Amino acid sequence: MEPLQMVDLKRQYQKIKPQIDEAIAAVIDSTAFINGQDVKLFAQELEQYLDVKHVIPCANGTDALQIALMALDLKPGDEVITPSFTFIATVEVVALLGLKPVFVEVDPRTFTIDPAAIRAAITPRTKAIIPVHLYGQSAAMNEILDIAAEYKIPVIEDNAQAIGGHYTFPDGLRKANGTMGTIGTTSFFPSKNLGCYGDGGAIFTNDTALYEKMQMVANHGQKVRYYHEIVGCNSRLDTIQAAVLRIKLKELDHYCDARRAAADYYDRAFAGHELITTPYRADYGYHVFHQYTIQLDKVDRDAVQQRLAERGIPSMIYYPVPSHKQEMFAAMGGADYNLEITDYLNKRVLSLPIHTELSDDELNYITTQVLEIVNELAG
Repeated sequence: MEPLQMVDLKRQYQKIKPQIDEAIAAVIDSTAFINGQDVKLFAQELEQYLDVKHVIPCANGTDALQIALMALDLKPGDEVITPSFTFIATVEVVALLGLKPVFVEVDPRTFTIDPAAIRAAITPRTKAIIPVHLYGQSAAMNEILDIAAEYKIPVIEDNAQAIGGHYTFPDGLRKANGTMGTIGTTSFFPSKNLGCYGDGGAIFTNDTALYEKMQMVANHGQKVRYYHEIVGCNSRLDTIQAAVLRIKLKELDHYCDARRAAADYYDRAFAGHELITTPYRADYGYHVFHQYTIQLDKVDRDAVQQRLAERGIPSMIYYPVPSHKQEMFAAMGGADYNLEITDYLNKRVLSLPIHTELSDDELNYITTQVLEIVNELAG
């Protein structure tokens, strides 16, 4: 058995190597490295896949969030409600723009933002809500959008971890993650379900006016070259990455199915174990398992991780320190928050290898060792 990886991009690449190599070679041959034809075609193909009016490719997922916030014309001190249980990029861009992140709790089952916590946190200064579709699971968008509509607050979906997933509303309407709010954002970091071979990101919206403004923001604030109407930035997806993503977009549903199959194997192996809580799958969503994250109860999580590493099994803690406790937010009163669920989860979660190439032999080895180690430590 080959060494285990959290995400095995090499084996994934081998399956699509001829198409990838040809696409990259074609870009190099064209020398259209910036804003080449593949960038435009990828945007169009992603629009079709997501059933959304507009897609703006950009340099990375963090830029996507920043551009979305910049397009909303928020003022310094305006409040943005966000979960603390997320990757730092979600909240980093809020602070970067002089806005105030307001950290709220997550649902302990789904790991996504708690709609009741959103409602409780709204003030007259609340100007945006950022739900995060964490680990591949949709946030509770029906409730979130109802609250946002009631208070007339825009919603920016952080969909960096759940592209390929979808949400079903109570009336049966199904929408792709990232296309339900005012703006959606994603990342194409290589380990994502749809990942490129470098950095990349995209922004989605059905609002044409916002689309046009975000295009300007991402392009130095200009519509016409050298005529800059607003303050913007420089954020674009390069043509080689777009060429790679065009090929991988055709495989995205297969990739998500493969991750779900691996998650099913894990679920069966750990079913009924009193010390291991497997990921919850909300009825409203189609979980695409960017991460397979268990919770360990009454056993030393860090000791489990160390023993797994000794047996050649990688694992990760996403995220060891919640956002509100990061030093960067100390001056913003981060330590004043009392987020018991977030703190509880941070001490219990452990993510196991999950990717498109996991074999049954590998899954059998991982699950056997996890069970053996947990049982040993439980004593």
